[in-house]
Parts: sequence; structure tokens; C-alpha cells
Amino acid sequence: MHWHGPHHLEPLSSPSEYADFAESGTPDPLHVDPAVLGALLHRHGWQRRGGAAGRYGRWTPPGRRGTSLLVPENRAFPDCTDLLEEALTALSHSGLPSAREVLYGLSVPSDEIRWERQIPQGPEGLYGPRGEAAWTVQEQLRSAARQLLLAGALADRARAGYYGARHRAQAERSLDGILVGPAPGGRRLTAYVPVDGGRGTVTRLHHALHAAREAVDYRRATGGMEAFDAAVEAGVSRELADALIALVRGSEGARIALAWAPAAGVPTGCAARPEPVEFSPGDLPVLREAAARYTRDEPAVPVRVAGAVVRMRRSAPGGGGTIRLRVLAGAEVPYVRAVLDEEAYRVAGHAHLVGLPIRISGRLQRRGGFRRLTEAADVTPVPLDEVERDRLMKSLDESLDPTDVLPSDD
Repeated sequence: MHWHGPHHLEPLSSPSEYADFAESGTPDPLHVDPAVLGALLHRHGWQRRGGAAGRYGRWTPPGRRGTSLLVPENRAFPDCTDLLEEALTALSHSGLPSAREVLYGLSVPSDEIRWERQIPQGPEGLYGPRGEAAWTVQEQLRSAARQLLLAGALADRARAGYYGARHRAQAERSLDGILVGPAPGGRRLTAYVPVDGGRGTVTRLHHALHAAREAVDYRRATGGMEAFDAAVEAGVSRELADALIALVRGSEGARIALAWAPAAGVPTGCAARPEPVEFSPGDLPVLREAAARYTRDEPAVPVRVAGAVVRMRRSAPGGGGTIRLRVLAGAEVPYVRAVLDEEAYRVAGHAHLVGLPIRISGRLQRRGGFRRLTEAADVTPVPLDEVERDRLMKSLDESLDPTDVLPSDD
């Protein structure tokens, strides 16, 4: 089966109108590897139909026999650069989506992740289910795909059964360079993950998906959940389980396939042509059980954090109260909330009034997504000079994002 992508790509995080491919222009033929061009043509449905063996091949696009490209097999061919220039020019002038995908793959070496969902049949138009249903299933696929990539990015930073808010900001930022195409009918979606900065995410997702599949099979065959414990080291987590649940729910099954960027080669420890991984509705009870298990078993984390007090609250003028810190160091979360006794609350209040951060020790609890600090102790202000204080206050103003503060934190 060939996977033919969209005419247009857009950033993974953008819910707005579709953007065209990155404005990378036509690649320089002097810097194009003929073998990479051939591999990309094959991946995107082009077929080789003859040519001189060992010298060049004639490639025709999917469904189009009237046009063709001559592509040399290697740089040893005498007219290699001229043929490459002609092929690249023809691709740049083509309106075929596969031509644009090939050019993008040459300009920005990218690993590809392809999702396919089997959607129950219903009243359909040209592009799949009609009206609101079509929009709903498209958003379900897009959201689930993003959750899976985020789970891979989290696992690339650390291994945990449940991350909550930990490492999330960095993982979210790492997805900024990923492009996806529209998914008519919500059945297929392809993500292009640049090798530069994104290969760790894709490699970890590759291992995690196969480990999750094996753990689900083990649970269904033996009744034991211990395979999910070992799968954490491969990148399986509550976040990955939730993403697979979102992908499969409402479908008759889902399939995820990976293909490595030809220009970058195969990552160490990975198959050259990874087998697609499939999940079915019958796997959902096991995935839900795994998600609950990961959440329940993830331990609290002892930390000593430095942060700026951004909110204080207590029920009476005297006694202790609750504070919220914008974390500056010591924990991979944006905010934490802590309950302090009267003396610690006074120290935090004074530091807040004079514009100083504080340091505080405690245990990050999984409840609330590792945003709560229990057993808070050793609250001390952190001295800053005037320049550092101004820089701190400016950074707090610039970085305050209401989406970082969840309603459950109030």
C-alpha cells in the first residue's frame, strides 16, 4: 500500500487554515543524492519503469503514465547533475501532491509517521462522512496523533510511567517543527518530523509502540500486567496509553507506520523498515487498565525547587496558607502549589513583596499531575542583585501563560 500525502502541510499545533509546504525552494542538484531522490519517489508512489540498469531509471508518478523523470542511480553517471536539475525542475512545476512531498523530503530530511483509522461506514460524500461527523473524526485523528508524538517526546527526555506536567513544556516545544497534512474523512494522516531535532522523538515512539503492542498481547494471553512495567523503559507511559485509546476509540481499528528519512539512514537499534503497529477496539480495556496502573504506581518525587511566588491565599489573617510558585529551577513543571505553616507563609510573603524568589523542599505528588508539593519545608528567600531581580520580573511577565494554570490547581 502506498501512502499518498496531502497537497498542503501545516504545523502540527496549528488548528487554523492549512499552510503550504515550507518555502524551501527547489533543492540544489549539486547537493542531492540520487539514491535519496529515488527512495523518496518510491515511498510516495512513483514507479520505476525501465531505464539503463546501473545508470539511471525512468520514474512515473502514481496514476500518470504520460509523464516521467530520468533519475541517475549515482553520481558516477556522466550527466548526473543535469538529469537531477531537470528532474527537480519538473517536480517543482508539478501540481501533484507526491511531487511536493518529494521536494520537501529532499529539502528538510524528515522521518514520516502515518496513521490510518478504520472508520465505520455511514452516509458519505466525496471526502468521507458528511457535515459535523467528518469534522469530528478529523479532529479526533489529529488530536490522537499529536498525543502520540507528545508521548514520544516526553519519553525522549525521561522515562516515567506517568509524567503529568513534568517535561511537558519542553516536549511541546519540540513538536513545533512537525508538519502534517489534512485528513479528509479522518481516516489517514501523515506527519513529517525533521530529523534535526525530532529523530529522538520518532525513535522513542517506534520502540514504545512495539513495546505497548507486546504488553497488550501478553495481558490478553496470560492475564498479567507485568509486561507494562518493563515497557516503561521502552517509552510506554500513561500518556502513550491515553493517546492510543484516543486513536482507537470510535474506530474499528488503527494502524501506525514509520518510515525513516533516506538521507539520514536508520537509527541505531531500529529496523530499516519498521513493521506497522495495529491496535483494535479489543485492546481498549487493557490500555485503560495500563493507564490507571501507571498513574497509581508512579512515585512522588523529592525535590528542592526555586521559584517566584505568583499567588498567595489563606482563610484568615493569621496562620498558614497556600502559595503558587512559578518554578525557575529544580523541577520540570511550570508551576507548583504548596501549603505552608504560618512562619513559612510569612517568609514567602516577604519575598514576594520585595521581588525575590524562594527555595523550598518537598515531594512532588502525582495527584494533580505533579503540580502539588507536599511536606513543604526549608522555605528561604534567594538573594538577587537589582539587575537579576529586574530580569526575573520581566521573565515572569513574559512567560505567564494562563494555560499553564489548570482549574484543578485553584
